[in-house]
Amino acid sequence: MSIRPLQDRVVIRRQEEEATSAGGIVLPGSAAEKPNQGVVLAVGPGRVSVNGDLIAMNVKVGDMVLFGPYAGNSTAKIDGEEVLIVSESEIFGVLEA
Repeated sequence: MSIRPLQDRVVIRRQEEEATSAGGIVLPGSAAEKPNQGVVLAVGPGRVSVNGDLIAMNVKVGDMVLFGPYAGNSTAKIDGEEVLIVSESEIFGVLEA
């Protein structure tokens, strides 16, 4: 199954959570923080301005993005994988190598 987001929505797969802390302590799943980085899986066409013009998206499929800890309260399960659906304005930036 695939998803096609509408407007300025972006579908993100969160990066895997760290299982150990920096000091080497193994953290249970409930104690580990949810990561605030992820890979863009799908991108909507963009936002429509007041004039009716389409404002293009700044992210594309495959980008590694950084978002806030409270971004995207909308999650969905697609093919058994939990993904995050956020508005483009909730993304802080694209991580580049």
